Amino acid sequence: MEPHVPTDAGHWIAALSSIVILLILLIGLRWKSTRAAPVGLLCAVLVAVVLFRTPIHTIVTAGGKGLWEAVFVLYVIWPALLLYAVADRAGAFHALRAGILRFSHNELFLVLSFGWVFASFLQGIIGFGVPIAVVAPLLVALGVRPIYAVAMTLIGHAWANMFGTIAVVWLATNQVIDIADPRATAAQTAVLLWIVNLGAGLTIAWLYGRWSAVRHALPMILIVSLIHGGVQLGLVLWNPIVSNFIAGTIALLVLYPLSRWSRYDEAHGEMQRPAMNSSKSGDRDQESTGPPTEKSKDREPIMGLTMATFPYLALILVTLGVLLVPAVERALGAFAVGVPFPETSTGYGVTREATDAHAPFAVFTHPGTFILIATGITWIVYRLRGYFESWARMDTPEGIWKGVTDGALPASVAVTAFMIMATVLDNSGQTRTLALGIAAFVPPVGYAFLANVIGVVGAFTTSSNTASNVLLSGLQQDVARLQALPEASIIAAQSAGGALGNAIAPANALLGTGTAGIVGREGAVLRKTFPYVTVVALIVGAATVLLVTLTA
Repeated sequence: MEPHVPTDAGHWIAALSSIVILLILLIGLRWKSTRAAPVGLLCAVLVAVVLFRTPIHTIVTAGGKGLWEAVFVLYVIWPALLLYAVADRAGAFHALRAGILRFSHNELFLVLSFGWVFASFLQGIIGFGVPIAVVAPLLVALGVRPIYAVAMTLIGHAWANMFGTIAVVWLATNQVIDIADPRATAAQTAVLLWIVNLGAGLTIAWLYGRWSAVRHALPMILIVSLIHGGVQLGLVLWNPIVSNFIAGTIALLVLYPLSRWSRYDEAHGEMQRPAMNSSKSGDRDQESTGPPTEKSKDREPIMGLTMATFPYLALILVTLGVLLVPAVERALGAFAVGVPFPETSTGYGVTREATDAHAPFAVFTHPGTFILIATGITWIVYRLRGYFESWARMDTPEGIWKGVTDGALPASVAVTAFMIMATVLDNSGQTRTLALGIAAFVPPVGYAFLANVIGVVGAFTTSSNTASNVLLSGLQQDVARLQALPEASIIAAQSAGGALGNAIAPANALLGTGTAGIVGREGAVLRKTFPYVTVVALIVGAATVLLVTLTA
């Protein structure tokens, strides 16, 4: 039976209320996510019970699903924090900063290389929040203020969500809906993602040093974006599964010749640098303290650049060793874990079927497992080389486990609340009301303009491009047919919006604040990323209207 959720203004505003309240608390009132997330969850539950005829049984079941889905995310956060702690306690970040600054004296080039190019590369091969958890502390080691480091990473990796990680979102979208013209849909999605990518490069440069930085970095940004967006666009017509990985790898390799260009080899001219620890800024969001490695800037590194990057080289090799060998991936991926849940329904006919294994994930091919293996290898190598003892004599680092729990415990509370809130919104029909309400009161051209915004909202609430597309692609497809809009353009807009929304997803922000040492400052991070998402969503909306006009 097709659900008949209400789409009147009152129910639509009510369905939106928990999201608006969450944004106000995080961005407007500067609450920590550990306080804001439970309030948003409570609002979603109250609206579901009072206005969306949702039984308590459905709420409890949705909460169980959200808790299980949180496990998937937390299995990235805890191992990532462990990897960070092991590297930091061995003095790797201090050595990394010193080694990278010898590679290039141009801070802006390095910030773009890590925050945009390397983050995109990692999203192309592993994804699932790993780029955020890994790159944010690397930027902090370069001297980027932690809030800016997390914001830059969120912005830099977002475009690669759709076709990255061996195109997992694209494959999931094809599973939940029957795409009439996959080739056209993939091509139009790549076009819209190119806009997201170019906007990311420009925004990261602007965050670093405003318009002076944008002007200085513009040639690099155009070259990298041409590779990222252009190569991906060309390859999705051949094989979407490897399109982002190949584009990201080429862009990473191009960094070397770019670093030899005198424009980016030498230090740039004087400019305002609000993103850097060495600059003075009146920004209310700035931290007064830097990362632990900042205490020892004046000390000689105890390892070279190769050993400092060893944890991340190990992570890349472990990941590629599994994912690029089909027989190994099949064997390890055969063991999947899921939790059974009963069927649920609401008074408006929103039904979720019973399942024997909700949201199963393959433990041995999960990114958290790859990080744990890389961490174990790193710990053994660093221990054998005596780095922990050597760094302990120069500094007084706290224990590894304390460093992990200090960040992971508060992050776990917030992530769990966010994920439960997302499942309550979905299982009660509030997400469906938001999308159908727009379709009911907006003309076809207006809907085309706003289609990517629906994807953004989906990613904001679920912190996942995959979940956004799985939940909303069928709805977008139905509306496209009802309003006689080209299906390929609307699904492309949904997919681009789902990728873009990752830059403002609170749970994603927590992945970065945890490893950057600023858990609780997620609102400050979102204040940096929200303008980017807003502006790019408007541009993507206009581009979608153009695609609709050209392909109708």
